[in-house]
Amino acid sequence: MDRFVVISGCSGGGKSTLLAELARRGCAVVEEPGRRIVSEQLLSGGSALPWLDLAAFARRAIALALDDRAAARQHSGWVFFDRGLIDAVAALASAMATPLDRAFCDAHRYNRRVFLTPPWPEIYAGDAERRHDFSVALAEYDRLRDAYPALGYEVTILPKVSVSARADIVLGTLAEEGM
Repeated sequence: MDRFVVISGCSGGGKSTLLAELARRGCAVVEEPGRRIVSEQLLSGGSALPWLDLAAFARRAIALALDDRAAARQHSGWVFFDRGLIDAVAALASAMATPLDRAFCDAHRYNRRVFLTPPWPEIYAGDAERRHDFSVALAEYDRLRDAYPALGYEVTILPKVSVSARADIVLGTLAEEGM
């Protein structure tokens, strides 16, 4: 859908903070599937965690991203996704050492413009839900930076500037492109 916009990129690169700023400005936002899954799995003692079973985690993230897309249809105007389906499909492909499922991704398109937060070691921090180190975050970023263009998306890499400036860039870019 043209009004579904993905904010993706490096883990710990400021995506969630940017989404919070977009929400503060009145935009509809969808939380990252991965963090919700990790919280639920930690509470329930489950094993669908990226550090235990990446494939199971990615399959859950795909299902949740599909549910998120269906629920987002109720919103009018822009809907900004903190990661989403493509990120989950890329994680599953990596876990299974298989190519991206292009047909599946093409059947569930987002806006052609995708915004990536680059690696930003100065703000990267681990926590209970982000247990991987920065090298894992870099590898994930490289996969996503390659996956989105391979699927026909146009990528804008956001500069390392204030969250307000990043939100201005996202909204300004979409406005300039007549979206």
